Amino acid sequence: MNIFPQQNSLGTVLIVDDVLENLDLLSQTLTSQGYQVRCAKNGYLALMSIKHELPDLILLDIKMPGMNGYQVCQNLKENYKTKDIPIIFLSSAYETEEKIQAFAVGGVDYITKPFEVAEVLARVNTQMGLLKTQLELKQLNQELEKRIKRRTDELERLNQELRLENEERKKIQEKLIYDALHDSLTNLPNRTLFIDRVKMLIRHCHRFPSFQFAILFIDLDRFKLINDSLGHHAGDRLLVFCGQLFQKCVRESDTVARLGGDEFGILLDNISDVTHAIDTAETIKMQLSKSSPLFNHHFSPSASIGIVIGNYQCQNATDLLRNADIAMYRAKEMGKARYAIFNQELHQQAIQRLEIESDLKKALAFNEMLVYYQPIVELQTKRLKGFECLIRWQHPKKGLISPLEFIPIAEECGLISSLGDWVLQESCRQLKQWQTRYSHHSELSINVNFSPKQFEDIYLPQTIHNVLLDNELEPHHLNIEITENVFLSNNITVSKILSQLDKLQIPISLDDFGTGYSSLSYLHRFPISVIKIDGSFIRQMQNHNKYLEIVKTITTLGHTLGMKIIAEGIETERQLHTLQELGCEFGQGYFFGKPLQASVAEKLIQISNKD
Repeated sequence: MNIFPQQNSLGTVLIVDDVLENLDLLSQTLTSQGYQVRCAKNGYLALMSIKHELPDLILLDIKMPGMNGYQVCQNLKENYKTKDIPIIFLSSAYETEEKIQAFAVGGVDYITKPFEVAEVLARVNTQMGLLKTQLELKQLNQELEKRIKRRTDELERLNQELRLENEERKKIQEKLIYDALHDSLTNLPNRTLFIDRVKMLIRHCHRFPSFQFAILFIDLDRFKLINDSLGHHAGDRLLVFCGQLFQKCVRESDTVARLGGDEFGILLDNISDVTHAIDTAETIKMQLSKSSPLFNHHFSPSASIGIVIGNYQCQNATDLLRNADIAMYRAKEMGKARYAIFNQELHQQAIQRLEIESDLKKALAFNEMLVYYQPIVELQTKRLKGFECLIRWQHPKKGLISPLEFIPIAEECGLISSLGDWVLQESCRQLKQWQTRYSHHSELSINVNFSPKQFEDIYLPQTIHNVLLDNELEPHHLNIEITENVFLSNNITVSKILSQLDKLQIPISLDDFGTGYSSLSYLHRFPISVIKIDGSFIRQMQNHNKYLEIVKTITTLGHTLGMKIIAEGIETERQLHTLQELGCEFGQGYFFGKPLQASVAEKLIQISNKD
């Protein structure tokens, strides 16, 4: 169809009628109104005309020779190209059946002859108006469909972007949650996730009282040595290796976590008894002993392991982890590379340690610390050479506390430097006072013990030098005692400190020689001037020949290297004579005197002075 095919045209109308007068009248009337008009005298001519060009509207006479209007209409309706052309039937018949048939074959209207021009125009205009409206609606629908399609495409694009954004946000959220619950170095669960899983098992125990689990708290031995000597990269490689090794030692249902630093936790789910935890600890020890994870270094790691059992009596995950930590420290105290099982005795000891730490922080401020002095004697003449200064703690409630109890705690909580500085200052002050009072003992010296922790301070030589200046003491009157443990820390720092002390002409004594690694490299690499033989060898000299040989060997070695020898733990005349025969220069022990308060030590100086 072609509505408004030309400018100012209202549309094309095909008139089909076998009466020429009707064709002329209708043609003139519609043309005068602005319609394009085509005419056909019969049905065959009409079909041929329509085939050539589709009209917008057909005025179709019903009664025509050859092919009547109904047949023409049926023919048009059967063709998909022409089926929608509106047809108004023209007829001189007034029968209702004829009208019904007209509408039945597909007509849209019916005009009775003789027709009124106004009626024809009205009905044509109505149908053409409907066509125009339909066309406009169709165009509007097409435009609307285009808009809907564009909007649908846009919404689909936005939905796709939103889906991608949501997926990315979900990945980021999952990554954030994962990172919050896992260790970035080893990819193991961290302390937070570990405690959450412990809480879950505690709740399970409360529902099922026979259910048990275990926590293994693992701390790598000598990890700081690896970091300090080989660097943090080697330390990180060791941590990753140990995390993987621990995972191979447990079941898939168990949890291995890095709790921080060189500490790991293992959560053993659903165990029958403590044997399972012990077997796991033994497996870890064995696997570590067979491993050498650091390239080009013959190093087998070891670990101290604390074990605690969880059951229906447990209430708090943090307390369980703390108890496993306490057991781990007991394992370290027992010699490392072993495990310990938590019990209430350990808990009580931990509480006592905490109390000691708390009281220790106040001890210096309240003048509770004392220095005791044990005589050091020249063995050949039995003359007083000096004193070893030993710290004691006069607790207001617990009485005199041995340094064996509080020195390890002071080292752990960072108080050892303050204690060491105080002992050095007090000892030097006391020595200067004795030298001033007793002129014949102006060469008395003091031996002061230093913790390996103090040798982590690069300013230690300056501190010692300042104390000597404050008390007007010559450097050779102070003898610094260290143990082999000093060399297990940062060798570079230790070497610098010992070199500076040597330049200050302050003698260095190696204490407890023979009980540790006793590496000969220490003796020639560092400026050591005195070797102290541990009392355990002295006490066994007469009972076991091998101990006598050890003492003889150490003495000979020291003399060969130009060092003096001090024997500790001398308790009998026989021990004294043996050491004199071996050429040992100095000694100390209960035979000469136990550690004494300053006032008692001064009386010893007075007696020695009279001699």
